[in-house]
Amino acid sequence: MKSVIRDISLADKGKQKIEWVRKNMPLLRSLEDEFRETKPFDGVRVVVSVHLEAKTAYLAKLFAIGGGEVSVTGSNPLSTQDDVAAGLVADGLDVYAWYNSTKEEYEEHLNLALGYKPNIIIDDGGDLVNLLHTKRKELLPHIMGGCEETTTGVLRLKAMEKEGVLKFPMVAVNNANCKYLFDNRYGTGQSVWDGINRTTNLIVAGKNVVVAGYGWCGKGIAMRAKGFGASVIVTEVDPIKAAEAVMDGFKVMKMSDAAKVGDFFITVTGCRDVITAEHFNLMKDGAILCNAGHFDVEVSVEELEKIAVEKQTQRHNITGYKMENGRWINLLAEGRLVNLAAGDGHPAEIMDMSFALQALSAQYMLKNYSKLGNKVIDVPADLDKMVATMKLKSWGVKIDKLSKEQKNYLNSWAE
Repeated sequence: MKSVIRDISLADKGKQKIEWVRKNMPLLRSLEDEFRETKPFDGVRVVVSVHLEAKTAYLAKLFAIGGGEVSVTGSNPLSTQDDVAAGLVADGLDVYAWYNSTKEEYEEHLNLALGYKPNIIIDDGGDLVNLLHTKRKELLPHIMGGCEETTTGVLRLKAMEKEGVLKFPMVAVNNANCKYLFDNRYGTGQSVWDGINRTTNLIVAGKNVVVAGYGWCGKGIAMRAKGFGASVIVTEVDPIKAAEAVMDGFKVMKMSDAAKVGDFFITVTGCRDVITAEHFNLMKDGAILCNAGHFDVEVSVEELEKIAVEKQTQRHNITGYKMENGRWINLLAEGRLVNLAAGDGHPAEIMDMSFALQALSAQYMLKNYSKLGNKVIDVPADLDKMVATMKLKSWGVKIDKLSKEQKNYLNSWAE
């Protein structure tokens, strides 16, 4: 089936990007050597629906090197990079995605990728799983299982499992220690600010940064904002997370109070309507809003559009909305994932760990799907530790090991 991309002439630029991340992803390079020899995905059809930029491209190539028949699509209309898509096509993979696709085009691209009758799916946010359980049920007999990359996707899967409607096993890669402790915290923490800073070209030091949500992603964003010299305010609905934010040295308040003083607002809750008309009317002139949650529902763009008396493009990826009181509110990347829609996503070294987990978890699924049941499965602890060990080795770091006597001592307590 012919690829559907924007411009194949961009291939050389895309291949250059892919090669750059390859040089900075030692875990995937190690797996590349192994997969080239063992061909663990020989004859297996794999569909990858993850934010289509260079790191994802290398993961897709890894499955192909391992013998898989691979099709690739995006997981967000604004995160696909057309040059990377072209680079993959030039390297022989089938790609269905382009930047800034309409809602209809985005779903069409997902359907085209699923047209390969996949055995294994690599999902980011749950859109592939949703399609397979609604409009593409005829493909379910071909599915062995898959892996999910994000918190949002895992929540959707858990809900489906609880309702008894999940039709195949899925590995919750997001819940692995080597994913959320590093990707969600350090990856999101850096990449969100990469997106904000390159888009706005404004200083962060001395300003009030409001972080909505203090999960692992929120912790990373707040930590980096503090490092930039900002005064950080956290909003939360969970009293335990709110207490943690206070003890981490941040102010905690309701969004209705934070709205009056914030300069930057970053939503990362996984929920909808976190910032609404109530808050827009309280904000400072020039306030900057962005979203780092998977779906573009955390900042209510619909309400913002409704109450604004004027709208204009202020700069690439910045839309200004004028309120009745004359103040301007600036929204980055249409309220979509700011680190990907206005940046390049997480650093290569971080995604090296996450995508090593993806590849190994997909291999685990391939070997064990028939006995896993239609459930959400945790990444096996030995794979989690394997990735951590591989990462330490790539850094040249050595750690201690328990002696036989120490193991016996600890085992005696366990008994």
